[in-house]
Amino acid sequence: MASPLVRRSLIFATLPLIGAAAWFGWQHVQPPPEPAGFASGNGRIEATEVDVATRIAGRLLTLTPHEGDSISRGSIVAQMDVDELNAQLREAEAGVAQARQAIAEARAGVALAASNRQLAQANLQRTEQLIARNFLSVAQRDRDRSTLETSDAALAAAQVRVSAAEAAALAAEARADRLRSTIADSALKAPISGRVLYRLAEPGEVLAAGGKTLTLLDLDDVSMSIYLPEQRAGQVALGAQARIKLDAAGELIPATVTYIAPRAQFTPREVETRTEREKLMFRVKVRIEPAWLAQHRAEVKPGVPGIAWIRTDPQVAWPASLPAH
Repeated sequence: MASPLVRRSLIFATLPLIGAAAWFGWQHVQPPPEPAGFASGNGRIEATEVDVATRIAGRLLTLTPHEGDSISRGSIVAQMDVDELNAQLREAEAGVAQARQAIAEARAGVALAASNRQLAQANLQRTEQLIARNFLSVAQRDRDRSTLETSDAALAAAQVRVSAAEAAALAAEARADRLRSTIADSALKAPISGRVLYRLAEPGEVLAAGGKTLTLLDLDDVSMSIYLPEQRAGQVALGAQARIKLDAAGELIPATVTYIAPRAQFTPREVETRTEREKLMFRVKVRIEPAWLAQHRAEVKPGVPGIAWIRTDPQVAWPASLPAH
């Protein structure tokens, strides 16, 4: 059995070895330092989500796409039941026909009132000529003048009926146009080209106005948000070049800085370390270049984690490789 003096000697001899091992271990787990002229942060791929919703309430007749399907902008993805709307449209079109007939009748009334006025005016002129020759009394002129005034009023009333009939026809046509527009909206079209993320309804369901049927991912607008401390965020400029390195792929994805938050905020829970979550950081958004997206559309998977590198110094060249920490 070793004496206490020997044991103490062994402990003192091994302490430097333990310290060196701990230092090398700590160095191994620490992330490599950022290259000069660059800033980086962890984040996840995000794509803009767009809902396809119905403007009208009703029963969903068909819904073609399924989750994961790719669809093009303007393609019909769903159809609402419009039997009741078609019946209302036929009723509205019949109302338009009646309104147009009422216009024709009102215009005929104007023609009749104008003819009666012309006759009354001619009678008054002849009466005045005969009175001048002392063939008729002044009382006859008064009666003929009253008849002319009555004809003027009848003509004005007939013209008002024409205006009213024309307004009624416009209202009937507007109602029919509104129904046609509503029926056209019953065919739900994809507002963007993208991928179906969620299928939110099934044929046969009754949806309220604004009811959602699909959620689409806009694969032309894909980005990553990272969080940088004040000193690093102040070095980043809008439009600065960036590269995204995903955990699941080794390829560097070209991107551009499109947004820098005007105020600092606490970073979200998704940030990996508690120390970073306790700091006030600035959110910086980098958007993947559209040219790259056009060639790698099938490879875009929102939610995949990675790291975004931003070049803060335009004079510094991109290194051959970037650390993935």
